[in-house]
Amino acid sequence: MELKLYNTRTREKQVFTPINANQVGLYSCGPTVYFHAHLGNMRAYIFADLLKRTLKLAGYDVKHVMNITDVGHLVSDGDDGDDKMEVGKKREGKNAWQIAEKYTDSFIDFCDKLNIDLPQGEYLCRATDHIQDQINLVKALEDRGLTYILDDGVYFDTSKFQSYGEMAKLDIEGLEGGKRVADAGKKAITDFALWKFSPKDQQRDMEWDAPWNPQGRKGFPGWHIECSAMSMHYLGDQFDIHTGGIDHIPVHHTNEIAQAEGATGKAPFVNFWMHNEFLQFDENTKMSKSSGKILTVDDLIDRGYDPLAFRYLMLTAHYRTPAKFSWDNIDAAQKTLERLRAKARALNSSGSPHKSALADDYINEINKALFDDLNSASALAEIHGVLANEDLSHYHKHMILHKFDEFFGLEFFKEEEQAEIPANIIELAEARKTARDNKDWAESDRLRDEIADNGYTVKDTPDGFEVTKA
Repeated sequence: MELKLYNTRTREKQVFTPINANQVGLYSCGPTVYFHAHLGNMRAYIFADLLKRTLKLAGYDVKHVMNITDVGHLVSDGDDGDDKMEVGKKREGKNAWQIAEKYTDSFIDFCDKLNIDLPQGEYLCRATDHIQDQINLVKALEDRGLTYILDDGVYFDTSKFQSYGEMAKLDIEGLEGGKRVADAGKKAITDFALWKFSPKDQQRDMEWDAPWNPQGRKGFPGWHIECSAMSMHYLGDQFDIHTGGIDHIPVHHTNEIAQAEGATGKAPFVNFWMHNEFLQFDENTKMSKSSGKILTVDDLIDRGYDPLAFRYLMLTAHYRTPAKFSWDNIDAAQKTLERLRAKARALNSSGSPHKSALADDYINEINKALFDDLNSASALAEIHGVLANEDLSHYHKHMILHKFDEFFGLEFFKEEEQAEIPANIIELAEARKTARDNKDWAESDRLRDEIADNGYTVKDTPDGFEVTKA
């Protein structure tokens, strides 16, 4: 069965064929670890995980690399503003290295709770561990005449890279037409920093010596250079698939292509570029740190949700369509996942392992959906169909769910657990008991309603109260 994937570079679904017969080189843009990853961020990593599992299902060995951005990502794509690690440092009164460690650990913890299979060992690579690789790549670009130096850093000259912006279909002339006076230092608005010099009379926590640094000043890499340098370090000058969010297309991934192809003269840098859409939590707003509308995996847990209910919710939407988050949606996802698990646990795996054409048909349909550009929603619909079909034996139902349990990462056979009541709900229930003891019935009713609004029920008992999930 052919695996077809949508390629942003060509704007069409294509049959996937790796450069090396049985091994796939896969690079995923990872987190900038200056704060907790929010649910919108985590959608990108669930998508990358789905892709990796599908590639393995297709029989490929997958060499998966993901970066940890712990330096060089400025708050603006326009090469100005503070490094995000410096923002985190100022916010929390820690040094940049401590900020990076704290939020790297947080990210790994969130991935673990969502059953995301992260790259192992050196393949989960930090920008600060690859400074020399980045310096070497800037040198290669300099040797090919693609750079120039300004007072604040070394820049890529996009006018000398003929195919700049092709994947993103950038209107370069239109961008230049809107050029601001503030951009006058750069030769073109699309030019971008490869290496930034530390501000004058200021010592950063993260800064290094490099050939271009002005006397008495050190410097640090730009955001874009790290992904080109590290992906090429582990996967070679050309590799199979690169993933990220759609917001990376016009700047970050466009610049990665320019850096890599500019330095090596080899094209394409990546055969398949794959991008996921945003997570939205109201009609037309993406979830992001800049919007101030953020929820994390731990926020879901604090409200009594299984984090895999969020994974399930993301798998019910195609990765190339916006996904909607609401409390009603996550409620529905949790209840559906719980019902699916209850049906799976009720299956008797014993029985005759005789051949079943109907079971084979379901397996083929699930594979067909996944191999059609990761159509996880259709694949999950087939799983529900398996459980509902009375013509399938318990043995074959159990076999199919067990076969795909590892793939979906939803723990179909997980034992039912008594949900732990969040601490804030217990506090509300205790406050309600105090109000009742004081015969403040209005306050007691208000607190009961607030508890209900959060999805819980409080019941009075001879010993005090009992709180349960609604």
